[in-house]
Amino acid sequence: MFMRARYLSTTLPYVNASPHMGHVLEFVQADVLARMWRAAGDPVFFSTGTDEHGQKIYEAAQKAGQKPEAYIDHYAAEFQKLKQLLNLSSDAFIRTSSPAHIAAAQEMWRRCAGDIEKRSYTGLYCVGCESFKTEKELVDGKCPLHPSLVPERVSEENYFFLFSKYQEKLLTYLERPGSIIPEWRRAEAIAFVKGGLEDFSISREKKRLSWGIPVPGDDTQVMYVWFDALTNYISTLGWPNDEKGNFKKFWEEGEVLQVAGKDQVRFQSLMWQAMLMSAKIKNTDTIFYHGFITSGGQKMSKSLGNVINPLDLVEKYGTDAVRYLLLRHVSPTEDSDLTLEAIHDHYTAHLTNGLGNLVARVMKLCEDNLDAPISVPEGMQGAEEITRELDNFSFNSALEIIFSRIAAADERITKEEPFKVVRSDPARGKLMLSALAAEVWNIGRLLTSFMPATSEAIQKAVLENKKPENLFPRL
Repeated sequence: MFMRARYLSTTLPYVNASPHMGHVLEFVQADVLARMWRAAGDPVFFSTGTDEHGQKIYEAAQKAGQKPEAYIDHYAAEFQKLKQLLNLSSDAFIRTSSPAHIAAAQEMWRRCAGDIEKRSYTGLYCVGCESFKTEKELVDGKCPLHPSLVPERVSEENYFFLFSKYQEKLLTYLERPGSIIPEWRRAEAIAFVKGGLEDFSISREKKRLSWGIPVPGDDTQVMYVWFDALTNYISTLGWPNDEKGNFKKFWEEGEVLQVAGKDQVRFQSLMWQAMLMSAKIKNTDTIFYHGFITSGGQKMSKSLGNVINPLDLVEKYGTDAVRYLLLRHVSPTEDSDLTLEAIHDHYTAHLTNGLGNLVARVMKLCEDNLDAPISVPEGMQGAEEITRELDNFSFNSALEIIFSRIAAADERITKEEPFKVVRSDPARGKLMLSALAAEVWNIGRLLTSFMPATSEAIQKAVLENKKPENLFPRL
C-alpha cells in the first residue's frame, strides 16, 4: 500500500473569547480528514492551537482587569477542552506564547530579513483584523468584517515585508489547481494579486503595543500578530530546532493541508506563502476554506440574541450529534444558516428516528432470534464513494451516502417484515436478520471518521449480538 505523510492544521483562534460554532466546524472538518487518512494507513500530524498576541487580546485583558498572561491562559484552556469535548484526534496544540514558538517566529523574521525594511507609515488599522487596511478594502470607511469598529488612523515607524516583490511568484503558485479549494476562492486570490500587492507592516512600536514577540535586534518593536501567528504552521512541527524530524517528514516531504475560514484567504494563501518563499521553505500544498455559520439569516451576535453556544449543544445532544450536524447540515464551503429549531429537527429526524432507531430495531431482533453474533464482513461497501467525497471536501455528500443506506435498510425492514418471517420461517428469517446486522455493521464502519463514538457503539453491538444503549435519546 502506498503511504504518504499528511500534515493537517486548523487556523489558530484568538484567545479573546470562548469557542464559537465556526471554530467547532473547522476543527471537526479537519478531524474527519485526519481520521480518514489514518484509517488508510497514512502517517498524520494534525495540529490545532491558539493565537495569543496582539492589540485585540491586550485590550481584552485590560478590560477584564487581568494581565495578558493570565487572560490567555484562561481562554487557551477553553480551546484545549475541545479536544475531549469534540473527540478530536489532534496530535499537537500550539500556543503562540510558548518559548519554542517565540523562538521560531524570531527565526522566521531572520530568514525573511532580506525582504524586510523599516519605514515611517500612516495607515488605517482595524483592531478586529489586527491589520492595516487600504482604502479599497473598506466599505463606507469601515472594515466589512468589523463594521462596528472604525479603523484607527495610525502613524508610526514599522518594519515592512516586501510583499509586492512576490506578485509573480504568488501568481505562479496560485495557478496550480488545488492550491486553494474551493475553486472560486482560488479565483478570488488570483484577482487580489493581479490587482496589485502592497508591502505590509509586520511590526508595531513597543510603546504603543507591548504584548507581542520582540523583533530580533530591535527592542523598540514587537512583531505584527500575523507574522508571528502564521509561523505556527511550522513551529508546531519543531522548526527550526529539529528540521530533520517532523518538519522534514510532514512539511518538506509530506502533503500539507491547511483548513481555514473564508476570511483568511489573504493571510493564508498570500501573506503566509510569500513569507515561506522569502524564507526559502516549501509552500503549502492545499488550503481549504469553509464558509461562515449564520443564525436566522444573520451573523451570530449577542445583541441579536441568536448566538448558538457549541458547548451547550454538546451538553444537550452529545458530541457525535454535534459532529453530525456540522458535517451534514452545514455546507463545506458556503455560508450556512442554523437555528436551534432546525438543529432539534435534524437530531430527531435523522439520529433519533433514523440511525438510532434502525440500530435498536435490528439488534433487538438479532438478540432475540439469533443464536450467536454474525460473522462480520471484511471491508466496507461504499467506502470508495465516501473516500472520493472526502477527497473533494464534500463532508455533507459523504454523509448523505451513508444516511441513504440507513433509509434503505429501514425501507427493507418495512417491505420484507423479517420480524414476521422469523416466526413463520425461522431459517429464512435468521438469514434476513443476519443480512440486516451485516448492513448495520457496514454503516457503523462507514461512520468511523464522522461519528467515532457512535461507530464504536454500533460495531460493539453487532459483535456482541446485543441491542445497545439508546444511541440518541428522544429529547
